[in-house]
Amino acid sequence: MMKSYLKVRDACPVCDQELDAHHRADDGPAYLTILIVGHLMAPAIIWAFTTFRPDPMILASTFTVGCVALSLYLLPRLKGAIVGLQWAKRMHGFSLA
Repeated sequence: MMKSYLKVRDACPVCDQELDAHHRADDGPAYLTILIVGHLMAPAIIWAFTTFRPDPMILASTFTVGCVALSLYLLPRLKGAIVGLQWAKRMHGFSLA
């Protein structure tokens, strides 16, 4: 479904459904990524701080790397999920092809 990191293919390689002109993911994947990463990392930060009591700079740098890595992992998957949902619901001009 994806041609590069966040670029959707022009057409589906299996069924030749045109994808590029119809999908409108906009900011949805970014908002969902922030929501998921925040809900996963906030309890982990609190747990790590109360259990291990690390130096604040170590805690901040460790969880910054974790947040960035998790965000980079989730963003293209959530964009694909939103485009897939738009295709399944025939939104924004998707047709049965």
